[in-house]
Amino acid sequence: MQLRVLIILTSGRAIGRAWAGELDGDGSGRPTRRFLLLILSISLQLIAIPRNLSIVLVGDNTGLKMWQKKKREEQHARLLKLFEEDDELEVEQ
Repeated sequence: MQLRVLIILTSGRAIGRAWAGELDGDGSGRPTRRFLLLILSISLQLIAIPRNLSIVLVGDNTGLKMWQKKKREEQHARLLKLFEEDDELEVEQ
């Protein structure tokens, strides 16, 4: 949470300073290297966070589906075993 707030505050402050013209170190009107690296860092974070979140969600969903399938197969096997035992009891009587 603190990192998210720091990123938001840092990016907002840097963009505000750029609009005010404070980040052009040599007076040429071009942004400084530090500002460009900051924008690149923020851009990469804006790409990486949703990508990683989607990877986690897809992985969780896949794991859940596999777990449900395994449980369903176990229940089916238990049911078949129960009916097999029931058939054996009927044959003996």
